[in-house]
Amino acid sequence: MAEEATFKCLRCGHEFKMPFDPKGPLVERACPKCQSNSVRRMKEEQKK
Repeated sequence: MAEEATFKCLRCGHEFKMPFDPKGPLVERACPKCQSNSVRRMKEEQKK
């Protein structure tokens, strides 16, 4: 089941949320602002 994860564009710095399945196939993502494919998933802060 896909969860929502935060991604960041390395080109323009835009942060956005998208569905993400850690056990699913690799999916190429594009920034919704500049369309760059230099997108990385941000590490979520540890919950206390």
